[in-house]
Amino acid sequence: MRLLVTGATGFVGRSLVPALLPDHDLTLLLREEYAGGKLLPPPLDKLRSAYGTVYADLRNYNLTSRAVRDTKPEAVIHLAAAGVTDPFLPVNTALSHNVTGTLNLARACFQNGGSSQQLIIARTPGELTALNVYAASKAAAWSFCQMYARTAGWPIRGAMIFQAYGPNQSPHLLVAAALRAALAGEQFPMTMGSQAKDWVYIADVVAGIRALLDADVSPGTTVDLGTGTLTSVLRVVEMLYELVGRGGHPLPGALPSRPGETPQPAADVTTTLEQIDWQAHILLEDGLRMLVENAIQEKT
Repeated sequence: MRLLVTGATGFVGRSLVPALLPDHDLTLLLREEYAGGKLLPPPLDKLRSAYGTVYADLRNYNLTSRAVRDTKPEAVIHLAAAGVTDPFLPVNTALSHNVTGTLNLARACFQNGGSSQQLIIARTPGELTALNVYAASKAAAWSFCQMYARTAGWPIRGAMIFQAYGPNQSPHLLVAAALRAALAGEQFPMTMGSQAKDWVYIADVVAGIRALLDADVSPGTTVDLGTGTLTSVLRVVEMLYELVGRGGHPLPGALPSRPGETPQPAADVTTTLEQIDWQAHILLEDGLRMLVENAIQEKT
């Protein structure tokens, strides 16, 4: 299958691309700053000969349309988004990247002779309450996608990725930051950490996206990619410290709670299994242990 992937330099993309390469003709849609292989993160930098590249700013419809037209993808996986690590980014930035960019890509896929047979949109559970700019813009983009799926039959599907974690995650996000402190044997100031989330290891997320890619799912449908189990933020940080065993400990309550924090639902794993014949297999403790072992190996 000819695949086009946006946002490949992000956390999910850096694990998804190597998993797709053996079975698909893969092209990455990148920003111009990555032209010539500059600034590409691992492992994308070492795999450059295995995939094609096109360059476009999704906020520009003409450039986006040309990139899609040149690659003629049968399927597109849209991971690109602004605000993943900064959910209270400026509203105009969120709208231009997450709403306009997504709609430009969808139009390029399905209007004016677009050859795409499906577009998979990465979604976030924060969209369900939309209490920050990032989540609200993602929810708005999905509303438009769902409208086109229902009224025009565009084969757009959502992949609701729950609290993903694993290697190569942004150092600004909780698990990566807590792991860095645990490895250094330092204290880790944090909020009370009472909010529970559905933590899903990145390898399971990748497998879920691949399963959705091959599944017969109705346009406008969203598939939950999670474990169905909730664990508090504090407990996850405690588990990291226990696994590392170098001293230090979390300091819950040292930081104020972030605005817009609401209870997160667990993924509907029963429906997901029916939809795409997929379920997460990596238990939280096992995933955190693999993450710790990987981090230690990288330092030695």
